[in-house]
Amino acid sequence: MDIDRKTVEQLVEIITHEVLAAMAEQTSQGDIPEGAQCKFNCAGGVCVNMCLDRTGSVVSAGAERLSSNVGVIPQDLSLAKMIDHTLLKPDATQDEIAQLCFEAKKYGFASVCVNPTWTELCATLLKGSDVKVCVVIGFPLGATAPEVKAFETQNAIEHGASEIDMVINIGALKARDLETAARDIRGVVTKAHARGAIVKVIIEAVLLNDEEKNIACLLSKEAGADFVKTSTGFASGGATVHDVELMRRAVGPEMGVKAAGGVRTYEDAESMIKAGATRIGASAGVKIIQGPGLAKPAAAGASPAKNY
Repeated sequence: MDIDRKTVEQLVEIITHEVLAAMAEQTSQGDIPEGAQCKFNCAGGVCVNMCLDRTGSVVSAGAERLSSNVGVIPQDLSLAKMIDHTLLKPDATQDEIAQLCFEAKKYGFASVCVNPTWTELCATLLKGSDVKVCVVIGFPLGATAPEVKAFETQNAIEHGASEIDMVINIGALKARDLETAARDIRGVVTKAHARGAIVKVIIEAVLLNDEEKNIACLLSKEAGADFVKTSTGFASGGATVHDVELMRRAVGPEMGVKAAGGVRTYEDAESMIKAGATRIGASAGVKIIQGPGLAKPAAAGASPAKNY
C-alpha cells in the first residue's frame, strides 16, 4: 500500500502528540486534585495539563486567570486589543506561559508580556496569530547598565519579541543625572527600532514625584520611545488615574501611554483609558474583558495587587 508524504507527516504528528501527553501525564499524576478530570493539550513541544474540578473550575496551570466565570462570553472584545496579557512572576512555569499564550490567542489580546527567558517559547506558540510578544528589559529594578539593556533588547528581538518594555535607570533620574538616564533609554530604542520593534519606557511612577515623572516622560519622548508606562507592578504601587493623566499631558497625543500594575477590573481599565491610556498591562485580562462587575476588586486592607 502506498502512503503519501503528507499522510506520514500527519501520523508522526499524532504519535508525537500522544507521546508528549503520556509523558506529561505520567510526571504529574501527583499534582491532580482528588475528583478532578484532566486533559492534556500539547503545542510546540509543550504540554499543558488542564484539570476541571466538580464545579468546572480550572485547578491546574492558569487557575488564577480562568477559575472565575468559566464559559462567560467576553462583553468587550475591542478592549482586548488594548491589553498586554501579563505574566512576570519569577516562579512562572512553561505550562503557565503556554496557558497565557492560549488565552491571548483566544481573546485577541494585543500581546503577551513576559520575562526574556520565555521569548522564544511565546514566539513559537503565537506564530501565525496577531498577538505580539512583549518582553521586559532591565526588569524590575532598571539598575542594569545601558549596554546590558541594549544587548538584552537585541537578544529578545532575535528570539521573536516585537515589543520591548524597559525600566529606566530610576536612581540616575532622581539624582538628576539626565544624560545617563537618557542614554539608557536611547540605547534600547536604537536597537529596537532598527529591527522594527516598539519600545515602552517604564518610569515606575510610584517612586517619583510629579516633576520627576514629567522629566522621565520628556526624556522618553526625546529618545524616540513609542510609549511611556506607569509601573512594573513590583514596586509599592501601580497605575493611578493621576499618573496616567500627568503622563498623557507630558507626552502629548503622539505617544502611547500604558497603565500597568493593579489594573484588575473592567472599571479599572475604563478609568485608565478615560485618563489617556492607550494600552493596559494586566494579568487579569480575561476577567477585565468579561465586563463590568464580573471581576471583583481586592478586599479592603489587602496588599497592592501585582502586575503579574
